[in-house]
Amino acid sequence: MYFTDRGIEELTERRGEEQVSIEWLADRLRTFVDQNPSFEDAVERLASFLARDDSDDLDE
Repeated sequence: MYFTDRGIEELTERRGEEQVSIEWLADRLRTFVDQNPSFEDAVERLASFLARDDSDDLDE
């Protein structure tokens, strides 16, 4: 198990029944980067990954 899996598990346990908008997610990511600027590159990569269609990933 990767260390990040703990955070992902916490997310699904706490908010697994919720539905959120992409706008809400983008706002939360911006807030996180504002509070943790050293993670800007990682958040940018995650956002780009999430923005792509699943079929886009097969081209890489």
